[in-house]
Amino acid sequence: MANDIRICDKCKHMKVKTMLSKLKKLDPEAEVRIGCKSYCGPCARKAFIFINGRYVTAPTEEEAVEKASKYVK
Repeated sequence: MANDIRICDKCKHMKVKTMLSKLKKLDPEAEVRIGCKSYCGPCARKAFIFINGRYVTAPTEEEAVEKASKYVK
């Protein structure tokens, strides 16, 4: 079963291009979906990743990816 990874292209705390490369290192087989997740409150304050049904937030991209690694199948 593939990992379901989603990120927001409007998030002010991460850059889509750099986040995509970090997530591809986490799971090269995953298809990362990009678009608004209607998670604007936390998204305005922290970087976040939606992975396999869970929202993972952190102050930086690196910390968000590190936290998300726990939920990779």
